[in-house]
Amino acid sequence: MRHTSKACPVPLVGVNTIENVRAAGESMGFNPLNPMDYLRWMGPNFALFGVLAIIFAETGLMVGFFFPGDSLLFLTGVAASSAATEVIGWQIPIIPLLIFAPLCAIAGAQFGHFLGARYGSKLFDKPNSRLFKREYVEKAEHYCQNFGPRKAVVLARFIPIVRTFMNPVAGVLEMPARQFFIWNAVGAILWTDGILLAAYFFAQQIMDAIGGPEKIDTYILPFVFLIVFISLIPVFIEIWRGRQEKRRARKAAERQRILL
Repeated sequence: MRHTSKACPVPLVGVNTIENVRAAGESMGFNPLNPMDYLRWMGPNFALFGVLAIIFAETGLMVGFFFPGDSLLFLTGVAASSAATEVIGWQIPIIPLLIFAPLCAIAGAQFGHFLGARYGSKLFDKPNSRLFKREYVEKAEHYCQNFGPRKAVVLARFIPIVRTFMNPVAGVLEMPARQFFIWNAVGAILWTDGILLAAYFFAQQIMDAIGGPEKIDTYILPFVFLIVFISLIPVFIEIWRGRQEKRRARKAAERQRILL
């Protein structure tokens, strides 16, 4: 059965839930929204595997939406660069990151799509709780209906919470698995390797600009927003072109109707 939902503007989602998660973590001396805490906790021996597991969980498991995906990727790219020892004291190998980070993002999203296709809308038939809110699903559906499923799958990669719920929503809306895989792969590579490489190549310049590694926590989000914005420029151009084509088609249809 095809699941449909009204496309309606939905406010920024997850603020209360994320604050609850942050408060719970800080009470234990660990901030789950701070990527530096994850890397320090995992240490040099497990950081690579831990980051890959988080990427899979955030994109494939509906309980993984609170992980700091963008900022963790950025900090991991810095931790793989020549500035790594200044920032965290050890270094993560960049080549395995560039290979396996997109693979884990693809696998996680594909698993989420499978869950949506397998269980349908009943996957979301649950009451609101501290971790799950119906508005998360509505936000993902809103992007699907406004941008079309293909662009939405790519765009969602760069939007926290939406990237977690977009994949099962695409499955519920019966987006074919092969089509989903193609755009899932495009989005995963742009998101993971785009942020990792930007942080890797510009880490030293960033450290010099902000006045040292001790200030990276303060400036990490602005840099991530800039990288995400640059990465999304092709998507925005494609959306603009699509709207221009629709506008021209509408005008052509109106002229044809007048001539008739």
